[in-house]
Amino acid sequence: MLDISILIPAAGASSRMRGRDKLTEDVEGLPLLRRQALRAIDTGAHVAVTLPEWDHPRAAALEGLPVQVIEVPDSDLGMSASIRRGVGLMPRGIKAMVILPADMPEIESEDILKLINGFQSLPFPMLQQATAEDGTPGHPVLFPADCFMALQTLTGDKGARDVLRANAHRTRQIPLEGQRALTDLDTPEAWKAWRASQGDICAAE
Repeated sequence: MLDISILIPAAGASSRMRGRDKLTEDVEGLPLLRRQALRAIDTGAHVAVTLPEWDHPRAAALEGLPVQVIEVPDSDLGMSASIRRGVGLMPRGIKAMVILPADMPEIESEDILKLINGFQSLPFPMLQQATAEDGTPGHPVLFPADCFMALQTLTGDKGARDVLRANAHRTRQIPLEGQRALTDLDTPEAWKAWRASQGDICAAE
């Protein structure tokens, strides 16, 4: 599966966490970013992770992992900066890229594989978008290689919504269990509520 890449954008400022870094929050005994990278690695795909700079504190969470670390010096321009840089530095021959948000603690390797297998099972390239069990669109999303040029023109902090919208006619929706495709945690309150929902009586304040 080395012709499929998974991009984990992890160059954001975590500004809504009020001094904490959501990507180093503990999930299942690991920093969230390391957990995401391990889930991605387990699929057998090429894995790339963007960081604001090489020596960012988040880099410690990736130590020893077989991932491509991509520096995003203009990360202050929003999520699009990570996507542009990530797509531009993909290895040659990549047929599709999964954008896996770094702050979704319920995504499992099997979820990512559903998108990859869906893409590979079709005779023509289609986008694959994860949804909640009830069909609500979410993440991650797989983009075929013919979308890469459009992804490299993105601006701002809207992610790849414009590319998804332009390709709605060839987007296949893949339901994941429960709310996995929607659960992202951006604030201390969201983390506390999520931990409580998981039965974690030691939820961080």
